[in-house]
Amino acid sequence: MKTILIADDNIQIIEVLKQYALKEGYEVYTARNGLQALDEFHKRTYTAILLDVMMPEIDGFEVCRRIRKISMIPIIMITARSEDYERIMGLDMGADDYVIKPFSPSEVMARLRAVLRRVDSTNHSSQQILIRGSLQIFLEKFQVFIHNTEVILTKKEVEILWLLASNEGRAFSRNQILDLVWGYDYYGDTRTIDTHIKRLRAKLENYPYTDWKITTVRGIGYKFEVLYE
Repeated sequence: MKTILIADDNIQIIEVLKQYALKEGYEVYTARNGLQALDEFHKRTYTAILLDVMMPEIDGFEVCRRIRKISMIPIIMITARSEDYERIMGLDMGADDYVIKPFSPSEVMARLRAVLRRVDSTNHSSQQILIRGSLQIFLEKFQVFIHNTEVILTKKEVEILWLLASNEGRAFSRNQILDLVWGYDYYGDTRTIDTHIKRLRAKLENYPYTDWKITTVRGIGYKFEVLYE
């Protein structure tokens, strides 16, 4: 059975989401604060987590960060704030999607289904390892190596790098990257892509390499270029 953890300090939100999740066929567990969410996470294997940002004890960002150290379980963050920097922070922590209160429970379930479809598609991909010169990407484990040294990246950064590197020479627009990495159901701003690319480049530059690069294509977006051929 699919199992979901709903973590929110608002009992009414928990109960509404719980009822909708039960109708979707999930076994549901709940938590009222960040510490309890972490405790529940370690007790059993979950299919996904709905995680509120503003919780007592430990906030959702920190819960997400700790979970991402050991698991790539799908996480959808829920918040009452709509500021871009908070959404970007949540995605950088490794969240798969971001829902802003007030929300429709049906929309949350739709987003959850979309996230799980993307995860299922990734898990069943026939090619999980990509090598481009000094670059190695192990998509299943979300690991990246340059000259055999591991580069610590967020899940989304790995997925963006995989998308570009597995389509070398092809330019992707910001909207295309949003659709292919976050999914067609994601209502995001294309500035999110520029922010992620900037941070990805900054991290990659700490590991010198000369045989490939991520290039900005003026008026379009970004592409991956191989330089060693």
